[in-house]
Amino acid sequence: MDDAISLGVGEPDFVTPWSIRDAAIRSVQRGLTQYTGNRGLPELRKNICRYLESRFGVHADPEHTIVTVGASEAIDLVLRAICEEGDEILVPEPCYVSYAPSVSLSDGTPVGVKCLAANDFVLTPELLEEAITPKTKALILAYPNNPTGAVMTKEQLEAIVPVIIKHDILVISDEIYAELTYTGKHTSIASLKDMAERTVVINGFSKAFAMTGWRIGFVCAPPEIDEAMFKIHQYTIMCAPRVSQHAANAALSEGLADGFAVVEEMREEYARRGRFLANAFNSMGLKCFLPKGAFYVFPSVESLGLTGEQFANGLLKAQKVAVVPGSAFGEAGLRHVRCSYATSMAQLSEAIDRIETFIKSIEK
Repeated sequence: MDDAISLGVGEPDFVTPWSIRDAAIRSVQRGLTQYTGNRGLPELRKNICRYLESRFGVHADPEHTIVTVGASEAIDLVLRAICEEGDEILVPEPCYVSYAPSVSLSDGTPVGVKCLAANDFVLTPELLEEAITPKTKALILAYPNNPTGAVMTKEQLEAIVPVIIKHDILVISDEIYAELTYTGKHTSIASLKDMAERTVVINGFSKAFAMTGWRIGFVCAPPEIDEAMFKIHQYTIMCAPRVSQHAANAALSEGLADGFAVVEEMREEYARRGRFLANAFNSMGLKCFLPKGAFYVFPSVESLGLTGEQFANGLLKAQKVAVVPGSAFGEAGLRHVRCSYATSMAQLSEAIDRIETFIKSIEK
């Protein structure tokens, strides 16, 4: 569509920092184009564990770390490793679109747990307790959250730990947006008392380092789960792309040395854009949660008497602005739309002008 503005795709508009690209180029020039070991380059796995320890206080073992084809492979691996037919996997909603389908593809049963805007979209102990049944095997925890921009503080995470331990369930913690936390520092549930042995930590390089196309992530798991995941990884992937592994290793080596200065610059810009969009939607009468992480806003269109799908289709047709219907992220998002602000301020400003024009045309 000519002249369309897309606020749909969750992909950084920044280019991968030059030093990371250069490391990849140099690895190819040196002829390092063979397979790596199945788990990934030893130096990269060591740096991943150093990174988790220094940034988030998570103790991980390089021998139980797998370098994956993005965080997406890691999600698939753990679900295939743990799910048997009939197992229920709790999925707090709104959530990333692939969780429920990935559970179903692994013969599990996804169970949505509706988190409300009134409670900043966080998972509470009460909501968790209510959703657990004798068939519950695991909880997928994804904060900072896509699509809402919500985060869970250390205190909020500590509040759900007793429920998790009481029912002996596994936590699959997808922390791909960990570095994009605007208010304070990200807390990993794996860093909390008694949680390391029951948490699978998933992360990657796509969001924090603007490396979506490199397809490189990692997963750290308790030994018995890691063993099953590793078998699946061996037979389906063999290893993540070597050139991407060298790039990822450079990202961590330099970040650990300079305090992740490049990441900080991108995070500050995302936070600025998020405030701009949230304030703009609220001023238009569309109630919008101020994002505390990731790079999305999730305004409600309920005041217009529309579903998210109706709003998105009408906006695209009338003003050529693409947003994602909130229902894509679960039933809790029915009256919302998701807007990614991983694009320039000029594009965001123009998109807001068009959205305001569209809303005025509806209200006439």
